[in-house]
Amino acid sequence: MAFLNSLNIIGSALTAERFRTDIITQNLANQNTTRTENGGPYRRKQVIFQEREMNFKDRLEKATGGGVRVVEVVENQEDFIPVYDPEHPDADEDGYVLYPNVNNSEEQIDLMAASRVYESQIAALSVVKAMASKALDIGK
Repeated sequence: MAFLNSLNIIGSALTAERFRTDIITQNLANQNTTRTENGGPYRRKQVIFQEREMNFKDRLEKATGGGVRVVEVVENQEDFIPVYDPEHPDADEDGYVLYPNVNNSEEQIDLMAASRVYESQIAALSVVKAMASKALDIGK
Protein backbone atom coordinates (compact mmCIF):
# COMPACT_ATOMS: atom_id res chain seq x y z
CA MET A 1 0.00 0.00 0.00
CA ALA A 2 2.76 2.46 0.93
CA PHE A 3 4.61 1.65 -2.29
CA LEU A 4 1.57 2.58 -4.36
CA ASN A 5 1.08 5.78 -2.40
CA SER A 6 4.73 6.70 -2.93
CA LEU A 7 4.41 6.04 -6.65
CA ASN A 8 1.32 8.25 -6.84
CA ILE A 9 3.08 11.10 -5.05
CA ILE A 10 6.15 10.85 -7.25
CA GLY A 11 3.99 10.60 -10.37
CA SER A 12 2.08 13.74 -9.45
CA ALA A 13 5.34 15.63 -8.91
CA LEU A 14 6.72 14.43 -12.25
CA THR A 15 3.55 15.52 -14.04
CA ALA A 16 3.50 18.93 -12.35
CA GLU A 17 7.18 19.64 -13.07
CA ARG A 18 6.76 18.56 -16.69
CA PHE A 19 3.89 21.03 -17.04
CA ARG A 20 6.03 23.75 -15.41
CA THR A 21 8.80 23.01 -17.90
CA ASP A 22 6.35 23.34 -20.79
CA ILE A 23 5.22 26.77 -19.55
CA ILE A 24 8.84 27.94 -19.11
CA THR A 25 9.73 26.88 -22.65
CA GLN A 26 6.60 28.66 -23.90
CA ASN A 27 7.85 31.83 -22.15
CA LEU A 28 11.27 31.47 -23.76
CA ALA A 29 9.77 30.88 -27.19
CA ASN A 30 7.66 34.04 -26.92
CA GLN A 31 10.20 36.42 -25.38
CA ASN A 32 10.21 38.54 -28.58
CA THR A 33 6.49 38.32 -29.40
CA THR A 34 5.22 41.90 -29.54
CA ARG A 35 1.70 41.11 -30.73
CA THR A 36 -0.58 38.32 -29.56
CA GLU A 37 -4.15 37.54 -30.50
CA ASN A 38 -5.19 39.83 -27.62
CA GLY A 39 -3.35 42.68 -29.35
CA GLY A 40 -0.56 43.34 -26.86
CA PRO A 41 2.80 41.78 -26.14
CA TYR A 42 3.11 38.28 -24.72
CA ARG A 43 2.87 38.13 -20.91
CA ARG A 44 5.10 35.80 -18.92
CA LYS A 45 3.19 32.87 -17.44
CA GLN A 46 3.87 31.19 -14.11
CA VAL A 47 2.58 27.90 -12.69
CA ILE A 48 1.01 27.72 -9.24
CA PHE A 49 1.29 24.38 -7.40
CA GLN A 50 -0.73 23.16 -4.46
CA GLU A 51 -0.50 20.16 -2.19
CA ARG A 52 -2.98 17.50 -3.18
CA GLU A 53 -4.77 16.60 0.02
CA MET A 54 -7.31 13.90 0.66
CA ASN A 55 -9.57 13.42 3.63
CA PHE A 56 -9.64 10.22 5.68
CA LYS A 57 -12.62 8.76 3.80
CA ASP A 58 -10.90 9.26 0.41
CA ARG A 59 -7.75 7.63 1.73
CA LEU A 60 -9.70 4.57 2.85
CA GLU A 61 -11.64 4.26 -0.41
CA LYS A 62 -8.86 5.04 -2.87
CA ALA A 63 -5.81 3.97 -0.84
CA THR A 64 -3.90 6.94 -2.21
CA GLY A 65 -3.20 10.46 -1.14
CA GLY A 66 -0.77 13.31 -1.11
CA GLY A 67 1.26 14.70 -3.93
CA VAL A 68 1.09 17.95 -5.82
CA ARG A 69 -1.18 19.42 -8.46
CA VAL A 70 -1.24 22.43 -10.72
CA VAL A 71 -3.81 24.90 -9.45
CA GLU A 72 -3.55 27.50 -12.20
CA VAL A 73 -1.33 29.30 -14.65
CA VAL A 74 -1.16 33.04 -13.98
CA GLU A 75 0.14 35.85 -16.14
CA ASN A 76 2.88 37.97 -14.62
CA GLN A 77 1.67 41.57 -14.27
CA GLU A 78 5.10 43.24 -14.38
CA ASP A 79 5.50 46.07 -16.88
CA PHE A 80 6.46 45.35 -20.46
CA ILE A 81 9.94 46.36 -21.64
CA PRO A 82 9.93 49.46 -23.88
CA VAL A 83 12.57 49.44 -26.64
CA TYR A 84 13.15 52.32 -29.03
CA ASP A 85 12.69 51.02 -32.58
CA PRO A 86 10.69 53.44 -34.75
CA GLU A 87 10.94 51.10 -37.78
CA HIS A 88 9.13 48.25 -36.01
CA PRO A 89 5.51 47.78 -37.14
CA ASP A 90 4.31 47.70 -33.51
CA ALA A 91 6.06 50.95 -32.53
CA ASP A 92 3.92 53.61 -30.89
CA GLU A 93 3.85 57.31 -31.92
CA ASP A 94 7.08 57.92 -29.94
CA GLY A 95 8.90 55.03 -31.67
CA TYR A 96 8.84 52.62 -28.71
CA VAL A 97 7.93 48.95 -28.99
CA LEU A 98 6.69 47.10 -25.93
CA TYR A 99 8.42 43.72 -25.55
CA PRO A 100 7.23 40.90 -23.27
CA ASN A 101 8.07 40.92 -19.57
CA VAL A 102 10.10 37.72 -20.03
CA ASN A 103 13.61 37.76 -18.52
CA ASN A 104 15.74 35.16 -20.31
CA SER A 105 18.06 34.65 -17.31
CA GLU A 106 15.17 34.16 -14.92
CA GLU A 107 13.54 31.65 -17.26
CA GLN A 108 16.82 29.71 -17.60
CA ILE A 109 17.16 29.54 -13.81
CA ASP A 110 13.53 28.39 -13.44
CA LEU A 111 14.14 25.77 -16.13
CA MET A 112 17.23 24.47 -14.30
CA ALA A 113 15.30 24.32 -11.02
CA ALA A 114 12.43 22.42 -12.66
CA SER A 115 14.93 20.02 -14.24
CA ARG A 116 16.63 19.38 -10.89
CA VAL A 117 13.30 18.68 -9.19
CA TYR A 118 12.35 16.33 -12.03
CA GLU A 119 15.69 14.51 -11.69
CA SER A 120 15.25 14.18 -7.92
CA GLN A 121 11.82 12.64 -8.45
CA ILE A 122 13.29 10.15 -10.92
CA ALA A 123 15.87 9.24 -8.27
CA ALA A 124 13.11 8.79 -5.69
CA LEU A 125 11.21 6.60 -8.14
CA SER A 126 14.31 4.43 -8.58
CA VAL A 127 14.60 4.01 -4.81
CA VAL A 128 10.94 2.99 -4.48
CA LYS A 129 11.33 0.51 -7.34
CA ALA A 130 14.46 -0.96 -5.72
CA MET A 131 12.67 -1.31 -2.38
CA ALA A 132 9.71 -3.04 -4.04
CA SER A 133 12.07 -5.39 -5.86
CA LYS A 134 13.87 -6.27 -2.62
CA ALA A 135 10.54 -6.86 -0.90
CA LEU A 136 9.56 -9.29 -3.65
CA ASP A 137 12.91 -11.07 -3.30
CA ILE A 138 12.24 -11.63 0.41
CA GLY A 139 9.17 -13.68 -0.43
CA LYS A 140 11.15 -16.16 -2.55
